[in-house]
Amino acid sequence: MDKKMKSIGAFTIASAIIWGVVILVCSVALKGTECYDKIQNILVGGVVTHIILIWGPLGMIFNKIKENKHEDSVK
Repeated sequence: MDKKMKSIGAFTIASAIIWGVVILVCSVALKGTECYDKIQNILVGGVVTHIILIWGPLGMIFNKIKENKHEDSVK
């Protein structure tokens, strides 16, 4: 398997782990209370973390793959 494909798989797994943790933290925070502000802050933190740590680098990888395919087709 290609190294780039392995790294994309790792980003996908990391994404799932981040959102799993976010959901668990939200469920613990909601237990027996009505605390929308706390939940909202946790979810916003999860979204920001996800965008910065996962989709930023993943987008760069996709662009490199796209550029490599374009260069190969031009040659």
